[in-house]
Amino acid sequence: MTTNEKIYSGKTKDLYALPNDNILLVFKDDVTGENGVIDPGANTVIGQVEGKGRKSLAMTDHFFKCLHAAGIPTHLVRLDLDQASMEVRRAEPLGKDINGKGGFEFICRTRPWGSFRRRYQNYIGDTVSTLDYLVEITIKDDERGDPLINDDTIVALGLLTRQHLEQAKDLTRQVCRIVESNLADKGLSLIDMKIEIGFIDGQVVVIDEVSADAMRVMDSDQKVLDHGVLYEKLIG
Repeated sequence: MTTNEKIYSGKTKDLYALPNDNILLVFKDDVTGENGVIDPGANTVIGQVEGKGRKSLAMTDHFFKCLHAAGIPTHLVRLDLDQASMEVRRAEPLGKDINGKGGFEFICRTRPWGSFRRRYQNYIGDTVSTLDYLVEITIKDDERGDPLINDDTIVALGLLTRQHLEQAKDLTRQVCRIVESNLADKGLSLIDMKIEIGFIDGQVVVIDEVSADAMRVMDSDQKVLDHGVLYEKLIG
């Protein structure tokens, strides 16, 4: 693994270039959070949890199998749970800036929660309890706090065509419904989730991961599950 060229080091994964032009994603045990509290949506690494990387990969394997069964394309080639690594096809992430950095995260919400509730608390009240797979798009930019970007801005800046934007949003909703259904079979409820999307040979596909690092899930008592508990519910 170390003989391959490292091309990027992120908060939870390292990326290596493979000789066959694919990419090797190596999942790390690092966790993000704020003020000592683990939060997968945060931008700061606050420590490590042993085995967390392998668990994230196992959950990604679980959900990618669900997506593939439903005909949803991903960039996965093969994975190695023992090495916490996943070989993927090289993709062009949607929303890269002129320096080839950044990219979009597509967030699908089933109900008001977290930052959404903080932003719109004066408008939600007691009447808005569901959001019907609302899709929001943020820019991956830690320095600016992953700002929201709206559809018209994306098109105006030439970051995506209107057609590709609608394809990506539809794909996000499809993924959300599949994950939600799988969790419901286990007595769990999906609050919200985020995915990354890219182009491979002109096709829009799901890239990166689909795990507890990228979603909020609660049990029948409306308790939000942490990473390890969700892993046990899904894989354990």
